[in-house]
Amino acid sequence: MSVLAVLLRAGSTFCRSAGNLLLPVRGVSTSTCCRIRMHAIPQLKTVDRWTEKRSMFGVYDNVGILGDFKAHPKDLIIGPCWLRAFKGNELQRLIRKKKMVGDRMMTADRHNLEKGIKFLYKRFNRTGKHR
Repeated sequence: MSVLAVLLRAGSTFCRSAGNLLLPVRGVSTSTCCRIRMHAIPQLKTVDRWTEKRSMFGVYDNVGILGDFKAHPKDLIIGPCWLRAFKGNELQRLIRKKKMVGDRMMTADRHNLEKGIKFLYKRFNRTGKHR
């Protein structure tokens, strides 16, 4: 134990002396021996406390208290019409979306949807258990 203490003490004095020698030569040191000097206190970051994510945190916490714990908050969140009561893979989901809202989609969105369907159709027909 005493040998370890002697080695640690010798190492710390070496680091101090090496730090004093190397500091004037190099402005930036990568060793852990040299001390970091702060010339000014960094400015505090301005944080917007009312972003959408922060303002909506805990919105559904009171549902159980006010609603006698009969409804879970996830039951109150309603998703898009093509995802309600849907169970299937990604290709089936995209085909269902195209069938339900494809006529109301913008041109670029519909084009990307059809590209995804075309890609997944090829992929499912070439590989996997669905061949």
